[in-house]
Amino acid sequence: MSKRFVRTDSNRFLKLGKKRKKGRVWRRAKGIHSKIRRRRRGYPAIPIIGYGTPRATAGTIQGKKPVLVHNLDEMKNLGKDSIIIIARVGARKKLMIIKKAEEMKIPISNIGGKK
Repeated sequence: MSKRFVRTDSNRFLKLGKKRKKGRVWRRAKGIHSKIRRRRRGYPAIPIIGYGTPRATAGTIQGKKPVLVHNLDEMKNLGKDSIIIIARVGARKKLMIIKKAEEMKIPISNIGGKK
């Protein structure tokens, strides 16, 4: 799990997320005297290159390679190391893709409540 970076002054102002986590979205510290921007010890960390995802797991979902699927033909050569992302298709085609994925025992990442 990656490190959580907090916004500057998110603990001071309500609109920046003092009592609601939705407002704590990272924004870069831009003040000239900002201790966070200067990376002072004892202040919250900022996202820098060293916090990147390891190469082995970068670009994966649940440790599997994501594949965007528009129709049943694109599912023919998928293996167990793949996870399906259903593209923007109609309800009938989506149901066909879901049934085929259940037969092939391949997980779908954006299906909603069903996992």
